[in-house]
Amino acid sequence: MNGEKFNEISDKFAEIAVKIGNNIYLRTLRDAFITIMPVFILAGLAVMINNVIFPLIAEGESLKKLQLFGNVLTNGTLNIAGLLIAVMIAYLYSVNRNFKNPISTVVISLSSLIIMMASTVSITPDGGEGAMSITNGVLLFNHIGTKGMFAGIIIGLVSSMLYIKLTELKCMQINMPEGVPPQVGKTFSVLLSSMLTLVIMGMLSSFLQVVMNTDLIQVISAMVQEPLRSINTSLPGYLLIYSCGNLLFALGIHQSVINGSLLDPVMLVNMNENMQAVQAGQQALHIINADFQTCYAQLGGTGLTISLLLAIFIFSKYEPYKDVGKLGLTPGIFNINEPIIFGLPIVFNIPMIIPFILSPIIGSCIGYFATAVGFVKPLFIYVPWTTPPLLSGFLSSGGDWKVVLLQVVIIVVTTMFYLPFLKISERVSIRTYELESQTEGKDE
Repeated sequence: MNGEKFNEISDKFAEIAVKIGNNIYLRTLRDAFITIMPVFILAGLAVMINNVIFPLIAEGESLKKLQLFGNVLTNGTLNIAGLLIAVMIAYLYSVNRNFKNPISTVVISLSSLIIMMASTVSITPDGGEGAMSITNGVLLFNHIGTKGMFAGIIIGLVSSMLYIKLTELKCMQINMPEGVPPQVGKTFSVLLSSMLTLVIMGMLSSFLQVVMNTDLIQVISAMVQEPLRSINTSLPGYLLIYSCGNLLFALGIHQSVINGSLLDPVMLVNMNENMQAVQAGQQALHIINADFQTCYAQLGGTGLTISLLLAIFIFSKYEPYKDVGKLGLTPGIFNINEPIIFGLPIVFNIPMIIPFILSPIIGSCIGYFATAVGFVKPLFIYVPWTTPPLLSGFLSSGGDWKVVLLQVVIIVVTTMFYLPFLKISERVSIRTYELESQTEGKDE
């Protein structure tokens, strides 16, 4: 009865999780970040080259000239993150809605984002002792970069929703006669809805600037981005969300359903701000960022299963587990652990679910407090999540061997933590096999 009740609860939970994962808005958000991931990786390489490699071969004016290479790459990747995410949100939302003209949505979202920016900006010159100038017709990297990322998400999504909704109204459609080139027909069919969408955005922008002396970028940053980031990238908030994602994975549903939507955007903002700070010669501030997860919480794969593999190879004599471990070793080195999760399995395996959920908490706490007390610095060079353990720590920290040592400590501690649960799981598997063999013998 208990088993049936557990299955009923897990099936219901799985059903809810699948609905969340298939939500068009969350799916669009997840896919958009995956699409622009290469530019963030390139930005991380640019920061590493500028701040780790170039200082070894030059200094003074020569160093500044060399660092121009990394600076221009950063401007074209990291510093336009808000703009990039806005157009990708628009395009992918259109595709997910099966809209026939998705590229037109990209144009609308980009125009809407620019419309929503401040018409005048205040600039304090370097060394100006507080001197300030008011400038017209300027776009700041602060508005289209990391600090404008959530504005890009929201404006890109809202403008796309409004635009597509208007195009569906018959009164907004202009039908051209036969013989007109197809692209011309497409353009005129969305002409009125395009203009009305941008007019509405313009009215909202004007109201905010004239009546409230602000702009939507600042409003979204103050009311959405910063509160959400302060909660989700606090240690308790991060551990709660990440653990819920791992619980889903233990029930057979990929953890990105939760983590990809709730954590990735804010952790990328933190990661990008760390890269920008180091690029400007300042100290990285955010402990919990995208690299924090790769290097401490998800070391060797979700659930730190690299530690489980080590426990199997060093301590286990159970041949089925050793065979699965051999299959999972190569992908596990690159943090891909589905062969272990579904082959061992960890899914619906109660003894293994416990360390699978708790090991990342152990790794996160070790990494967090080691950074908080100053043993290591916050990670600041973005690396792909498939970067192997130890190498990921070395690269993301700009060559700090103490981060590598910290990863070794995490692996050793979680390997020992996995061990007793591994032994219990082995006994359960052996006992289950014996009972099944006895049942088959009786049937024969």
